[in-house]
Amino acid sequence: MPTVSVKWQKETFPGIEIDTSQPPIVFKSQLYTLTGVPPERQKIMVKGGILKDDADWSTLGVKDGQKLMMIGTADEIVKAPEKGPVFVEDLPEEEQVVALGHSSGLYNLGNTCYMNSTLQCLHSVPELKSALLSYSDNVRGNGVDQASHNLTVATRNTFGELDQSVRPVAPLLFLQTLRKKYPQFAQQQNNVYMQQDAEECWTQLVYTLSQTLTSETSEPPAGPMKELFGIDLVSRVHCAESGEESLERESVYTLKCHISHDVNHLHEGLKHGLKSELEKASPSLGRTALYTRESRIDELPRYLTVQFVRFFWKRESNQKAKILRKVDYPLELDVYDFCSDELKQKLQAPRQMLRDAENAKFGLKGQGKASSSKENEGSSSNAGESSSMDIDKADSSVPKKQLTGIYDLIAVLTHKGRSADSGHYVGWVKQDDGKWIEFDDDNPSIRKEEEILKLSGGGDWHMAYICLYKARAI
Repeated sequence: MPTVSVKWQKETFPGIEIDTSQPPIVFKSQLYTLTGVPPERQKIMVKGGILKDDADWSTLGVKDGQKLMMIGTADEIVKAPEKGPVFVEDLPEEEQVVALGHSSGLYNLGNTCYMNSTLQCLHSVPELKSALLSYSDNVRGNGVDQASHNLTVATRNTFGELDQSVRPVAPLLFLQTLRKKYPQFAQQQNNVYMQQDAEECWTQLVYTLSQTLTSETSEPPAGPMKELFGIDLVSRVHCAESGEESLERESVYTLKCHISHDVNHLHEGLKHGLKSELEKASPSLGRTALYTRESRIDELPRYLTVQFVRFFWKRESNQKAKILRKVDYPLELDVYDFCSDELKQKLQAPRQMLRDAENAKFGLKGQGKASSSKENEGSSSNAGESSSMDIDKADSSVPKKQLTGIYDLIAVLTHKGRSADSGHYVGWVKQDDGKWIEFDDDNPSIRKEEEILKLSGGGDWHMAYICLYKARAI
């Protein structure tokens, strides 16, 4: 990697390494941290003119020890306005986002939209940000390896930058620590970093945080990630041929929505995802037999993650192929039907309390007793959004509220394209004021709620890949 010096105004910055395997936007991000000049304002003189964000380093002839010149103005201290008042609705869309107090975008550092969209969606969880803020720079507990510790610190710092900056953030340190912890995200093709699967990035990051954000006092070690995102499943495994039956328990962080020709709605896909067939050795038959696994939710999280299983391995082309089928999903998701009998019993009282509270808002009289499971059929609906977020204001300092099995959509991670390892990922996040923001890398835009429901697939437009729902509690 060549080492250069950069002259800017009256200052010279020596010893700056250029990673020629990454696009120039990464180099500009380094200069941003040194000078305060945002990448979009930087004009760096190189062979052939001004350095472009997507230029090929091999054609620029940059040599070790070379001095480069940069022109551009740094961010200024806010001054008193010289003009009269400007209404928010009169501002450009990207400036409206900042003016309304929403977080910043993230620069694409070369096929990193999979990472940016993951970070923006997880950044929407205030309890996760609180847990990260209490994480120490120096202390590693419970046998946490250095790479996991560094990734946790980088996540915390990136979230902090998103909350504080009014300009797009360059997540360079997070990207470097992610690739060090999980080298698969550093794969290259023709000396260019490849696009990666956002679901894999989401899963690995959540797993890492579940290992690092733990309580030293609990045995076995537990932490906020289990309460926030963990789903306990109880599964009945049955062999029709031998009559064998057993119960298995596991904890997962995602529910899968399996897509087939008869799946048109998220509820149907989740039902398919909770039932599967497997082959394993049968003790009574003395050979391999076919078993059916039927799973039910035995404990719910505060935030429910749902993945649409849109990608599968296509042997003919030796690559991941995408299922483009349209699968509708609701703003309000009721998972009562997917719960175990024991959990359904626990949910009945808080569900009745929730209905009474919502009825009270409209001047309706409550029923005064828990409803039967029959009354809870129909597990999802697009209605009821207006009353969803007022009842549960997330705050770790107040007594723990009771979950109801009803969830409200707060974030969607979408993919546009035909392959998981190509195309483009975007995060769509609901704000506290009810507005939605599309985080397309460093270009956040305000979106209407009806636009979110159009991300259900059926063509080459953005389609939901991961949905994040927030529990409605009482």
